[in-house]
Amino acid sequence: MKLKGDQQTSRAINRRLILNLLRRQGAISRAEIAQITGLSPAAVTFVVADLLNEDILVEGKASLGAPGRRPIPVDINYAGRLVVGLKLMVGAVDCVLTDLATTPLVSRRVALPDQSPRSTAEACAAAIRQLLADRQAPVGAQLSGIGIAVPGIIDNGVCRLSHRFNWTDVPIAAMLAELVNVPVWADDDTNAFALAQQLFGLGRYHRTVGALAIGAGISCAVVIDGSVHHGANGAAGKLGHSTYDPDGPLCECGRRGCLQTFFSEPALVRRWKEARRLSGEVTRHDMLSAAQAGDRAALDLLQEAGEGIGRFLGGFCNIVDPEVIVGGGEAVTFGDYLFGPMRDALKRYALLGPPPITPDWADDSWARGAAALATQRLFDFESSPGETAGIV
Repeated sequence: MKLKGDQQTSRAINRRLILNLLRRQGAISRAEIAQITGLSPAAVTFVVADLLNEDILVEGKASLGAPGRRPIPVDINYAGRLVVGLKLMVGAVDCVLTDLATTPLVSRRVALPDQSPRSTAEACAAAIRQLLADRQAPVGAQLSGIGIAVPGIIDNGVCRLSHRFNWTDVPIAAMLAELVNVPVWADDDTNAFALAQQLFGLGRYHRTVGALAIGAGISCAVVIDGSVHHGANGAAGKLGHSTYDPDGPLCECGRRGCLQTFFSEPALVRRWKEARRLSGEVTRHDMLSAAQAGDRAALDLLQEAGEGIGRFLGGFCNIVDPEVIVGGGEAVTFGDYLFGPMRDALKRYALLGPPPITPDWADDSWARGAAALATQRLFDFESSPGETAGIV
């Protein structure tokens, strides 16, 4: 949204500055806000008053033991508003209702009857209504928005391309918003995961964060100064489509030998199953148990994967220079059997000292990432201040 007029722009920027300070530091007084931000006490008082009236901030208790007039801290009213996160997968959607800190209140997984855009939007709308019916949140808390995370290339709420869903130019955000009458934001699932890590997760205190996802695919999103870098076409971070071996297997993108055809979680499990000539259903947990028992095929594959991904990650670090890399996705299950070789490779291929790779073990990080797509609008000065929507 284009902001109009200097006064409105200044007000919006001050709102963003104060809200992000409180997000990072927690409850502090108006005087401390002015001291830290450099804003005038009058400006702080004006903005805080607005945010209190909108129920975005709440006042705490005055500090004990302070001489004279005791300062009253203010903090973000995380419980005052709700957001929904929807993580699309093949055949299912992980859904979560959260507060503004993306703390889960109600979670569920719903099946998709098929992968068509219309069926997906309708299933998501039904899931949102059920989440709200089951919610455990303060009465009167408003639903501020919905975030939907889609594996693919997303541009302004439109899924330009998703190989996994066979979608092209699908306006999924608008389709869902029409059904629920609530603002909807959409982005690539790894971008959403990265945003959640920067807002409230392991990247919270860093300016440049890499988010490595190793699941059905491989990607590495980057957050710079609080903003996800999307690139010219929304395709930034598609590490898994880097060519590992041009004579390798056919990828979902139509090319051969992409990194993810060798080292995505399904590819690793499949290759281990083939190497051990196993029959029946085999999972990553079976592969992990085998590695723990000293199975050479499992250990060698995880070593190869760590080194292979680490080499490409080194190139990523040489370009982006992240302070930390947060790892997510199903392959996190493999732990140091995968991340140990990856860290070693990163030391060899990164120009400077490599950043730490920190796995996120939380099961709900991806749905919470989708919720963060809606939550971030509160902290983004380009969004309409105080915009809310009614309960569906």
